[in-house]
Order: sequence, then C-alpha cells, then structure tokens
Amino acid sequence: MAVPKKKTSPSKRKMRRSHDALVDPSYQEDKHTGEIGRRHHVCPKTGMYKGEQIVDIAE
Repeated sequence: MAVPKKKTSPSKRKMRRSHDALVDPSYQEDKHTGEIGRRHHVCPKTGMYKGEQIVDIAE
C-alpha cells in the first residue's frame, strides 16, 4: 500500500480543494419579456430559446 512520504501542508490541502467551492448560478434579464432567468435555458414563461419557439406553453 502506498504511504505518503511527507505530511500535506494546510496550504497545499486548501489549494487542492479550491475548485470544490460551490458557485451561485448566474441570472440575466430576458430580452423579450424582461423576466429574470438562467442563461442558456429555455424561458419557462414563453418557451423561447435564442429567438425560437422551443416549447409550446398552454395558457
């Protein structure tokens, strides 16, 4: 079984874990409706994505 030769310092340990942090999702205003929504997702209110109707929303 492999055994580390030296103890990993707290600095090295934290640098290794720096990419594990959770990030908040980014939001932006929709050009057509003015609603706030996720980027690169279909608008849940209108069903539009990149100017095209993707999902038919029953009203």
